[in-house]
Amino acid sequence: MKQTVDVKWLDGMAFEAEVDGHRIALDASPETGSRNSGPRPKPLMMVALAGCTGMDVISILKKMKVEPQSFIVRVEGESAEEHPKQYTSMHLIYEFRGEGLQVDKLQRAIELSQEKYCGVSATLKKALDITYEIRIV
Repeated sequence: MKQTVDVKWLDGMAFEAEVDGHRIALDASPETGSRNSGPRPKPLMMVALAGCTGMDVISILKKMKVEPQSFIVRVEGESAEEHPKQYTSMHLIYEFRGEGLQVDKLQRAIELSQEKYCGVSATLKKALDITYEIRIV
């Protein structure tokens, strides 16, 4: 299965991506002389990871008849100091709010996402360490 995205240069350091019919602005920081009209590309890797695993977890929990009041996936990325300053590790924090949430079901949903379903996680794990923790607040 092949997937293609186009990223079009607008001006300065600004680009626009079209993904699944949606447009995403990309830009550099004002320190580089750019307008800061969108996020930098590298953190979008963390967005992709959080979105992928988050969707998996919610889908799996719904099948388990578990519905949190709220759910946040936070990703902390560690970067190398030298160029190309690639991510060396990412840590996922799965934060749930709700009454009567069973930790074993939350854990199982996350394990299934990380070990079987999340294609972003599977891809990134080939290049860096991914760890996670669960928080119930």
